[in-house]
This record gives sequence, structure tokens and C-alpha cells, in this order.
Amino acid sequence: MKRRSLLSAALLPAFVHAQPQPRIVSVGGAVTETVFALGAQGQLAGVDTTSLFPVDATKLPQVGYARTLSAEGVLALKPQLLLASGEAGPPLVLAQLRSAGVRVEVLDDQHRFDGVLARTQRIGALCGREREAAQLVARLQQDWAARPKPPAGAPPRVLFVLAHAAGQLRVAGEGTSADAMLTLAGARNALAGVQGYKPLTAEAALQAAPDVVLCTTQGLDAQGGADGLLKAPGLALTPAGRARRVASMEALLLLGFGPRLPQAVAELTDRLHGRTA
Repeated sequence: MKRRSLLSAALLPAFVHAQPQPRIVSVGGAVTETVFALGAQGQLAGVDTTSLFPVDATKLPQVGYARTLSAEGVLALKPQLLLASGEAGPPLVLAQLRSAGVRVEVLDDQHRFDGVLARTQRIGALCGREREAAQLVARLQQDWAARPKPPAGAPPRVLFVLAHAAGQLRVAGEGTSADAMLTLAGARNALAGVQGYKPLTAEAALQAAPDVVLCTTQGLDAQGGADGLLKAPGLALTPAGRARRVASMEALLLLGFGPRLPQAVAELTDRLHGRTA
């Protein structure tokens, strides 16, 4: 009986990898990043345009923008499984895919670290990569415990500006991934009390009175750097504008809540509290 148990244990890894590994279309940058982190990229038939990391994801067939999918574009890749972030849609297209026999799984991290862990485990189970998911979760927990803590003292007031398109600048209030990241990094959202994203106005910028203006690297580039961004309504007159305190991070790293979340929080904490440039 003991020898039989030992044999079963020895065969367990092979059995785990013998689980069905479906052909997948992944929609959502953090979802795709997690698939790669689990070593399941060979199962990917295609991705959406927000799947920018790692760079190999950008070489895969694309099904368009996450919020404006077409059933025809997805079905052309013959997936068995659609893994989608909570932003994927429209709902009618997801319903059409289900009717066509594609398993549709919508995954949301809820902008929390434990949500990232739960999504990682769920993706691992759906991809037939449970063991890899357990290993990744363990690494994430270690990295999370080791992240730098914010220094004591008053937290900086930070205004996040979404600036990917000229003339369409918006600022992030509560209930956004930017707000959640600011909290994790020990900062105060200068737009606290406002829900969601709102257009940037001079009045809003002056009332927010941020100590730091934060945006994505892509957004900062689109505005022509810090000089261009500070020409936006009201920003130059804020404490951040007068001190030229503008910080930026790569968009998916900063806002994605993917498997690089511990790294993202560590970097943001350092930038907002003046420990790095």
C-alpha cells in the first residue's frame, strides 16, 4: 500500500500537466501578463491591444481593443476559452461568443493585492497550470512582504492625470486603479471625494492643490514631457507645478494590477516620497 502511494505521488506532476490546456484568447494587459507568468503563452491564439507586456505578447494576433471586441474577430482564431478583464466588452459580443461555444471567463482583481492572487489562481486553474499558479502566488506574497513601506509623516497629495491624448486630459478620483495605487504607495489622492475619472479643468487642478502630479510614461510622452503637461489648465499654478514635481511610470505597470504589482507599488512609493527621481 505504501509503495502504491509513493508511485501515485511520483506521477502527480505528470498528471497535473496532463490536465486540458485550452486554446486561449486573452483580453486585458494584466490577464495576458499573468498567462505569460504562468508559462502558458503557448496556449495563446491571440490577445487584445492592451496586452503590451511582455514584448512577445505584442507579436501575437490581435482581436482589437478590450472594450470594443467583435465576435467575428475572436472566433476567427478558434479559441476554446476567452480570458477577459472586467473591462472587456461589449456585453452583447461576450454573449455571442458564449452562444458560439467559447467559454468566457471574466476576471477582475478589484484593485487589491488579494484580488491579484485570486485571479492568478483562477487563471492557473483555467489554463491547466495549477502548480505554476501556486508557485507564482508564493513568490508574489514574498515580494509583497518585502516591499518598501512609506515613510512616516504627512502623505503627499498626488493628482493622477490620464493624458494619453492631447486635449483630452482627465484626472482620477476614487474607485479607480490609480486611486488604489496611490493608497498602496502611502499617498493621498488629491481628488478624494470625487468618483471615477473627470475632465481636467483649471478649477479642479487648483482645488486639488497636489504636491505631485502623476501620469503614465506614455501620457507624459504624448504631452511633450513635463513642460507640455504643465501647460494643461491650472497645473502650473499648483504646488506640484511650481516645484515641477511630475512623476511617471509605464501604464500597464502602474495601473494594470498584474503579477508585477509588488514591483509597481515599490517603485511608486519611492517616486512619490522622493526616494528616486
